[in-house]
Amino acid sequence: MIEAMPESENPAPQAEAQTPSRRSLKFLHSRQTAAPPRQGMIFQLSLVIGVAFVLATLFTAWTPGQFSGFPAPPAAVATIALRPSPTFPPGAPTPTLRNPNLVGIVAGHWKNDSGAVCPDGLKEVDLNLQIATRVQKLLVEAGYQVDLLHEFDPRLTNYQAAALVSIHNDSCDFIEDATGFKVASALATRHPERAALLTACLRSRYASATGLPLHSTSVTPDMTSYHAFGEIHETTPAAIIETGFMNLDRQLLTERTDVVAFGVAQGILCYLRNEVVAPTPTIPLASPLAPTANP
Repeated sequence: MIEAMPESENPAPQAEAQTPSRRSLKFLHSRQTAAPPRQGMIFQLSLVIGVAFVLATLFTAWTPGQFSGFPAPPAAVATIALRPSPTFPPGAPTPTLRNPNLVGIVAGHWKNDSGAVCPDGLKEVDLNLQIATRVQKLLVEAGYQVDLLHEFDPRLTNYQAAALVSIHNDSCDFIEDATGFKVASALATRHPERAALLTACLRSRYASATGLPLHSTSVTPDMTSYHAFGEIHETTPAAIIETGFMNLDRQLLTERTDVVAFGVAQGILCYLRNEVVAPTPTIPLASPLAPTANP
């Protein structure tokens, strides 16, 4: 009788026929899990684009000084720095002035000497001070701050104001046709156009108020090179006016001083207000704004 062989003996041939080897399993597993070449390239490209996007976002969000320990400057600073410097029409007070409503009035020869003296003792310095004091009062009433300065006032050094006018009078000697007023502007100035407008306003308004002619033919270097012009700040427009001759114009200067002062004040206000200077008189002596002349 033949006995059956136990199943546990000699199982190798049957097992090899039914299951693959370990090497075969590993190969099959790698083939099943590996991505196709084209899909791998797309994945890598997407990864690079994603990283670039994140970096770009971080760079855009970063502001100067964020990581340096100092706050970033406000955007307004850059805007102001790039703005062009503003331009101002002739006669407009410069914006760098400490007080754009300040006006300086020099009473010629005051606290220095007598100036011209007439045979009867009339002194130029007295006339100058009377006129300058009244001009100061009129400008203050118009809303301006006014410094009344003497001839060599220490405040003239680097004096900054919207305008400076020095008031003088001419000789008491009898000279034929020596009647009228004179005006000259400062040559040493950063804004000659403003000085020119100041003198133009003085000529126009003073002639209109007083009726005196312009005596431009006798303007001397003492006027155009007046010492105060070289002492004040170069941005301050300045002029000197001789309101008349102490001989032929004496009655106007001594008896109608309020009219003389009114004409000077109107000339200064014309400049400060940037008014148009007309070639013909614009403020007649009979105007209700003009002071009443002494009878």
